[in-house]
Amino acid sequence: MASESLSLQLEVLGKAFIRMIQMVIVPLVFPLIVLGIAGMHDTKKLGRVAVKTLVYFEVITTVIIVIGVIIGKITHVGAGFGAVATDPSYLDNLQKGIDMHNFLLDIIPSNAIMSMAEGKLLPVIFFGIFVGLALVAIGEKGKPVIELFEAWTQAMFKVIEYAVSFAPIGVFGFIAFSVAKYGVSSLLSLGQFVAVAYIAFLVVALVLLPLVAFIFKVPYISLLRNIWDLILLSFTTRSSEVALPLLINRLEKFGCNRSITSFVLPTGYSFNLDGASIYASLAVLFISNAYNVPLSLGQLATIIIMLMVMTKGLAGVPSAVLVVLLATATEMGLPAEGVALLMAVDFFVDMGRTAMNVVGNSLATVVVANWEGEFKPNSVATEKVSA
Repeated sequence: MASESLSLQLEVLGKAFIRMIQMVIVPLVFPLIVLGIAGMHDTKKLGRVAVKTLVYFEVITTVIIVIGVIIGKITHVGAGFGAVATDPSYLDNLQKGIDMHNFLLDIIPSNAIMSMAEGKLLPVIFFGIFVGLALVAIGEKGKPVIELFEAWTQAMFKVIEYAVSFAPIGVFGFIAFSVAKYGVSSLLSLGQFVAVAYIAFLVVALVLLPLVAFIFKVPYISLLRNIWDLILLSFTTRSSEVALPLLINRLEKFGCNRSITSFVLPTGYSFNLDGASIYASLAVLFISNAYNVPLSLGQLATIIIMLMVMTKGLAGVPSAVLVVLLATATEMGLPAEGVALLMAVDFFVDMGRTAMNVVGNSLATVVVANWEGEFKPNSVATEKVSA
């Protein structure tokens, strides 16, 4: 009993590690966005990269949502589960839906400094784009600011190195806490959903994304080898934000142009959440089957369209994917208790979901860079593939 209490207290180690990384995210992402835009030199290139990026995000996440629905139908995930008495009070504090009107307005910060303080990436990216454009417009006068940001980003990367040295301690704290709090036996009843979710993650990671990489001539295996430790880090900490600053640096070393990486990767954290997309589609099918609420083809099409739109706003909404799931389930007449039920195993699914987000956004960055002719594979990466 005392050991269990101690294990629960060790969560503070994991949270401390997460905060050490989080404190660098906005101070790093903002200047990188500015430098990325300023480095493009012309607005035509920026517009071209933005269009390619958003089109890629929309197509890939839509395909992933469809895959999730297909896997859910094939496996009949949740079927025979029976109506389980679950306390929906877990959902009382969740935002009950996503107001797209407010979401779009929130992208434009009324106070850029406040958005930075609150860690809201979309407003920070929006503001950074305009600062970058302004620096391009004023030409030589903007060079001192660019040089300052160059030095600042190098300092932030050094801070990240310091923080990462505490990673083993932080991960140990999270694992000890998770085992003590959730156990294993009490969660076995929902093991079917967890298993199917991981099968879906593997289908995307080992079938869809390699196909995409082949089409765009991206060395997918080499990419995974170069970021495997960051995938593992995001998996164990359940935080893709932890990997963001490290990924920006890693992908640049992998061969991606900095201006592309600095724009695509942070944007992907809001618009290209592959793991969240497949989870949401699977979860809706699970709730439908668990509560024996059949869905017609028209309803399945509606679910796909709803998730296509709503999964693009995850970064700006509290409770993220659970809010999207709740809104979709409610719209389709599915019981809110089903969402509360899935929260019991969300810890386990969230690990794979987060890692999948990191893999998807890493590939997206390399794809767009290669699409623009701004990807020059690092010789070390090439050696790893041939080895």
